[in-house]
Amino acid sequence: MPHRFSLSLSLPLVGAALLAGSVAPAAAETTLRALFMAQAAYSEADVRAMTEGFTKAHPDVKVELEFAPYEGLHDKTVLAQGSGGGYDVVLFDVIWPAEYATNNVLLDVTSKITPEMNQGVLPGAWSTVEYAGKRYGMPWILDTKYLFYNKEILQKAGIAAPPKTWEELAEQAKAIKDKGLLATPIVWSWTQAEAAICDYTTLLSAFGGQFLDKDGKPAFQTGGGVEALKYMASTMESGITNPNSKEYVEEDVRRVFQNGEAAFALNWTYMYNLANDPKDSKVAGKVGVVPAPGHAGTSEVSAVNGSMGLGITSTSKSPDAAWDYIVYMTSQPVQNAYAKLSLPIWASSYEDPAVTKGQEELVAAAKTGLAAMFPRPTTPKYQELSVALQQAVQESILGQSTPEDALAAAAENSGL
Repeated sequence: MPHRFSLSLSLPLVGAALLAGSVAPAAAETTLRALFMAQAAYSEADVRAMTEGFTKAHPDVKVELEFAPYEGLHDKTVLAQGSGGGYDVVLFDVIWPAEYATNNVLLDVTSKITPEMNQGVLPGAWSTVEYAGKRYGMPWILDTKYLFYNKEILQKAGIAAPPKTWEELAEQAKAIKDKGLLATPIVWSWTQAEAAICDYTTLLSAFGGQFLDKDGKPAFQTGGGVEALKYMASTMESGITNPNSKEYVEEDVRRVFQNGEAAFALNWTYMYNLANDPKDSKVAGKVGVVPAPGHAGTSEVSAVNGSMGLGITSTSKSPDAAWDYIVYMTSQPVQNAYAKLSLPIWASSYEDPAVTKGQEELVAAAKTGLAAMFPRPTTPKYQELSVALQQAVQESILGQSTPEDALAAAAENSGL
């Protein structure tokens, strides 16, 4: 999806005017600068509409929005921090709190979390913003990757139900390919970026692997970690995976799937309603979605924690206004009103017809998938670890190295 910015703030603007020889103060205005993501989950239009609702309720606060691709969020946040200013509110991935807390990038907001927030937000969502027992923001995007499938293509292939295991997925894809319905039935986001690690994590969870052992040392080069990468490489080698997956991010996956060029796709929540939109999609009305498959004897489903949170930078000059903005953006009424591209963090929202209407199939998959979300490692050195794993995935799917050798090298280069 997954399923996958920083805010800058300027000093309050205090104007002055000379009137009749005296100084008359102008109304104070606080300007917040916020950095959001330009892909997946909430659309730019959604974020602007939400923000407009906030500023109407807080006319003394102005919010300047900046949007960046996911790949730019981390570096923009860190570079702005290093320059001593910039953003007030930032969107951050579930994999960054350890680094951000260690390097004092975000404010600890544990004391600001109310009992209503504690009780109302889904328990699994809080892991998005936590490190070492403290909370560094509010969860905002609750997401995992799902298996999307083209109902019409499966029907034409004589397949009665979507796969329950990854092995069954490969078998169904081969059947579709052998019948001449599609040359490459599966599409993934396996470019050398975090997108590929989200797909790898989903598979690793299915095969019972782990990233780190109890001492915090790499363990992905053994057991289920190796099996997951072997599976990825085997689908490329057998020709059931679209070979361009090696260069794709999630938006490429969406484009291929909604053009009718894939029977199966792994992607975030946001793809469901976009792929069902007849204005832009050739497969509207034919989109099925289920939790990502499991592995016989090990798991029934698989899922990656692709959630993201909103936090206040430690350099913000207006942390109180920034917190008010975050509370509004993550509130249940706002999330319920914009639930078509990202599902709410609030437990009771899933019983609200306004949220579920028209996307009952997605909500049903979410109730299972969100409960099975598998975390990527919580470590201040995550960026270094991810880069090493990205290289291993690329080498394996391109046939440049065996999964065993590629993951052994990644363990050596992980910084752990």
